Amino acid sequence: MHTSTKKWIFTKISSLILIPLMIWFVINFVSIYNKDYSEVFEFFSKQPSKVLFSIFIIIAFFFSALTISEIFEDYLHDEKIKNVANKALNLFAILIPLLTILSIYILN
Repeated sequence: MHTSTKKWIFTKISSLILIPLMIWFVINFVSIYNKDYSEVFEFFSKQPSKVLFSIFIIIAFFFSALTISEIFEDYLHDEKIKNVANKALNLFAILIPLLTILSIYILN
């Protein structure tokens, strides 16, 4: 299977997974938006919220890395710049969710 076909399939699958996670996140974000720190802390301290938010962050950054790399493929013509941009994108797509998830799990 060609790599662009794999990217297309992974983009479609991750977008389908993101739909219910985004609905869950928006509903919960609205419910904790005007709450104080202790209630927000309590929300992110509960196990289901931790797991669902972690999955949401991972899938969201995976999806964004795939779509942004397609933009790089379309608009960057220099191969060296394209490779550096894709490597930096992948690095940030791993580091930012990892740091976010670690900070949530360290809350306890």
